[in-house]
Amino acid sequence: MTPSSASRYTYLGPEGTFTEAALRTLPESGTRELVPMVSVPAAFDAVRGGEAAGAFAAIENSVEGGVNATLDELATGAPLMIYREVLLPIAFALLVRPGTALADVKTVTGHPVAQPQVRNWLAAHLPDAVWESSASNADGARQVQEGRYDGAFAGEFAAARYGLEPLVSEIHDTANAQTRFVLVGPPGRPAAPTGADKTSAVVWLGDDHPGALLELLQEFAVRGVNLMRIESRPTGGGLGRYCFSVDAEGHITDRRVGEALMGLKRICPKVRFLGSYPRADEIRPQVRPGTTDAEFTEAADWLSRALDGRI
Repeated sequence: MTPSSASRYTYLGPEGTFTEAALRTLPESGTRELVPMVSVPAAFDAVRGGEAAGAFAAIENSVEGGVNATLDELATGAPLMIYREVLLPIAFALLVRPGTALADVKTVTGHPVAQPQVRNWLAAHLPDAVWESSASNADGARQVQEGRYDGAFAGEFAAARYGLEPLVSEIHDTANAQTRFVLVGPPGRPAAPTGADKTSAVVWLGDDHPGALLELLQEFAVRGVNLMRIESRPTGGGLGRYCFSVDAEGHITDRRVGEALMGLKRICPKVRFLGSYPRADEIRPQVRPGTTDAEFTEAADWLSRALDGRI
């Protein structure tokens, strides 16, 4: 990695995306070169190729769920790790060229994840408008600037960048919608535990049999580890072949979390550790009785005494 790439972060572009807005909330963003890329895979590949120190992408939306491009990139290719997450409130504006009235809007665009968040608004206010997806919301704004579409659903902050006007602001079908973004980098030591952490992994099942998913879940349940998210993604190996992307409360250095991951490694053919990192909401887990580090240590000491005949 060159000195310049060591201070470079890539993100889904072009300029004016929600991803860029979320990235700029990181304290270090002011000292980094922020480089927009045409896709999430391109942003991640820049890190894999040593051209950037980190890549920033959306991974989950509170309305639409997981962002497949990000989930699949983390599950395939050369390994990457998550080091930080950001939560960003999401509301859309309908951006148009100056002088455009609502009645003039016949075609609209935006990122595919945006459509479910404005579907009801569209049905109520622009029922005949034709939707076509763009690579990103900001790319949709750029295409409106070029005259390809009449309106784009994007962040209001993107209007000035593309010479557009927010015809309608604060558009969302679901109040308090949020998108979760992650900063990924080359594999390394996880971020230090804070007490309010999250651990992410991808897990592959060995074979499809009754109770296979239950066996995976039990590795967390019996150790008192709460799962915050679990999603299945096709592996590409045929119908019915899936891996599972999971987020769990806690840090890999927590005994309950580390032992749950070891349990998965015993029963699954492949486990990809994606990192332990601070939770953006700073919520600390409620640790169940019998699952604290001290209680794991006490149980291990008891076993040692039993083996030595000291009980």
